[in-house]
Amino acid sequence: MTTRVLECRECKKRYGTEFRYVCDECFGPLDVRYEGLPRLGPETFEGREHTYWRYRELLPVEDASHIISIGAGMTPLIKADALAERLGLRNVYIKNDSVNPTFSFKDRPAGVAVSKAKEFGMSRVGCASTGNLASATAAHAARGGLPCHIFAPSNIEMAKIAQALSYGADYISVDGTYDDANRIAAQAGDRLGIGVVNINMRSYYVEGSKTLAYEVAEQLGWSVPDNLIVPVGSGAMLNAICKGFEELESASLVPGGDVRDMRMHAAQPTGCAPVVDAFANNRDIVAPVESPDTIAKSLAIGDPGDGRYVLKRLKQYDGTAVETSDDEIIDAILLLARTEGIFTEPAGGVAVATLQKMAEQKTIDPGDSVVCYVTGNGLKATEAVMRSLRKPETVKADAQAIIAEVAGR
Repeated sequence: MTTRVLECRECKKRYGTEFRYVCDECFGPLDVRYEGLPRLGPETFEGREHTYWRYRELLPVEDASHIISIGAGMTPLIKADALAERLGLRNVYIKNDSVNPTFSFKDRPAGVAVSKAKEFGMSRVGCASTGNLASATAAHAARGGLPCHIFAPSNIEMAKIAQALSYGADYISVDGTYDDANRIAAQAGDRLGIGVVNINMRSYYVEGSKTLAYEVAEQLGWSVPDNLIVPVGSGAMLNAICKGFEELESASLVPGGDVRDMRMHAAQPTGCAPVVDAFANNRDIVAPVESPDTIAKSLAIGDPGDGRYVLKRLKQYDGTAVETSDDEIIDAILLLARTEGIFTEPAGGVAVATLQKMAEQKTIDPGDSVVCYVTGNGLKATEAVMRSLRKPETVKADAQAIIAEVAGR
């Protein structure tokens, strides 16, 4: 029988799977570990539901009756041949999480955290958010019949606000940065007993993101790509993906040598790239960005909670950290849309722009396999690209005139 425990990332002290998120010895973050796993093989997952809950043995919810699912996960892994040809590469894959039920990868961590909050018997949940997590948490809370409180900076995209409000969330729009909203959410969670998914439920929350590793491995025939490009805000997703591949290695589902040889790359936008700055200057500590300024608002986290752990992962997996400008992000959004028919929000554009920059600088071998994570849908942030698109002109409903005009284009 599988036993789940919490282990301090720093001092390795262990706890039961209880409602706690920092070590009482050293205040380090806690990770879920799995002991006594039954034998797992590719056949274990055959015929299971096409959601990330197919990997339930490696997720922290112990009683399946507490699972709150809206059908997220098992999103497409697209062999992006047209994009690859444009970049001079041969084996590019897009992990397209923009097609999840709330249109971002946040359905993964939100679903696991809200389900675990239900298992703990908590009466309400919430989150601090730059937009996507607000929608994902609110949707899962609605599905589970739990009140939901959202704490978010006031400048996020209107589509994301509308989405969260539509699910019935109590939405607190904070006049400040994400870090201000995060601080307030932490205090509200402690004082009001709210299960704040990315703060006091964080140990369980990050477990959802690691399914991005499980799915990629399974979709590649239980193999490990040579390179992974991950957009970085808090850094939790990149760290979780590494953990996911390591757990697959421990379960003998993928070759250990392949995991150790993979390269992990962090992608951040200029205007909020504290991890890139620390990596470029060979520092172990991430200096916060006080006033993030980027069109990639979902990555505008000036003080990334897992930033220093991302730096450790980049060193562990021979990686790099790359920043891209707003113009490069918009160009990448349009490049992906026009080569592969995938419309991503700016966070995904950051990942594709990083891929493009690395291809141009020849820091990726043309024959290597590359998985680029696209984490959110472009319809959530249309303002970012509208300035680069030609506004259609209204013409009279004259078929002959229109046909003549189209013929000349």
